[in-house]
Amino acid sequence: MGWDPVRLTVPRTSGRADANLVLSVLTRLIASSTAESRAELVKHTGLARSTVNSHLDALIAAEVVAERGALNGGGRGRPAHRLAISPRAGVVLAADVGAHSTRLAVADLGQDLLAEQQVALDISVGPEKALDVLTEQLRALLSSSDIATDEVKALVMGLPGPVDPRMGMPVRPPIMPGWDGFPVGDTMADRFDCTASVDNDVNLMALGEARALPAAESPLLFLKIGTGIGGGIVSATGELHRGSDGAAGDIGHIRVPGADDVICQCGNVGCVEAVASADAVLRGLRAESGGPETIEDLARLLRDGDALAIRRIRAAAATIGEVVAMLVHFYNPKRIVLGGLITSVGDDLLAGIRSVVYRRALPLATRHLSLANSTLGRSAGLAGAVVAGIENVLSPEGIPALVREIP
Repeated sequence: MGWDPVRLTVPRTSGRADANLVLSVLTRLIASSTAESRAELVKHTGLARSTVNSHLDALIAAEVVAERGALNGGGRGRPAHRLAISPRAGVVLAADVGAHSTRLAVADLGQDLLAEQQVALDISVGPEKALDVLTEQLRALLSSSDIATDEVKALVMGLPGPVDPRMGMPVRPPIMPGWDGFPVGDTMADRFDCTASVDNDVNLMALGEARALPAAESPLLFLKIGTGIGGGIVSATGELHRGSDGAAGDIGHIRVPGADDVICQCGNVGCVEAVASADAVLRGLRAESGGPETIEDLARLLRDGDALAIRRIRAAAATIGEVVAMLVHFYNPKRIVLGGLITSVGDDLLAGIRSVVYRRALPLATRHLSLANSTLGRSAGLAGAVVAGIENVLSPEGIPALVREIP
């Protein structure tokens, strides 16, 4: 269950850094296991030892950071203690809401996963009823882990549709009737008395995947191929690129040639999502052979080597590959990652997309490009949500709330 600690972004410091900035830097370095001792904090920040020590002592006094067992070392003198984020500092809630299932997690600020669960959540019933169910499930998860609601410092949700992250609300999501403009972030923030942020689910998958990989693997483009087709973009610095309104990466509605008779749920025709998503493959198989019914059924057929299903997936891969080749020229990523259930049951989709991309894109854009399935799999969205939540709590703006007991 879970994943290893991933990288957190660390704000830059200077010789006269603001106190909250220094506190943010120190806690993020500790939370990502980048620095485990005072000496390592001095090395990574470039700050004076006295500055690091004074701020670290304040964090320890506020029970945000704890000193644990001695670090191994062969030097003389008093052994250094390993630094860690204290479990008493609080937790973050993560919700990766999907079209058919939702994954929930509770993690502390040191990235220790305390609980994880998959639950049934029908988003088609509208935001009020769906969020009531989600709230009940999250509270039950906290209760089963003996965590009080006042320990929750942040909640991060991923939704399967376009989202305005600044407003915390979906924007005309095709598969979420009734959710357009609903204040999801404000609603959940009121219910859990914490900061709450909402993002597109593929953005959070991209963030989780990018941070679990070496920094040199970014810029990164994450493609989720499921009920729809979505994309998430991570810059070379490890930050999400959302665009001016949060619409960056919404690649499922790029038009593909020769499909003018295929109507998409967005109202347009010829969208790659309508032509080559898992749902599109399912529709084709049902028309041709009378089944299967769900993406899980399709995954089983692919796992069992069903010839018709494999042929349909390979055709979808060729269509997606044409779009991805165009994106490679536009964004020039270092790594392209495929996610979604059907990518985990075989390599037909990966091989088909890879073949088209390397054939269609020019050598300059592909000579250092890698294209692979997700390393985190189904945990990518939760990992990204946890990262986003922790970075929010440990930001220069968020850290004062954690250390308010400091004199």
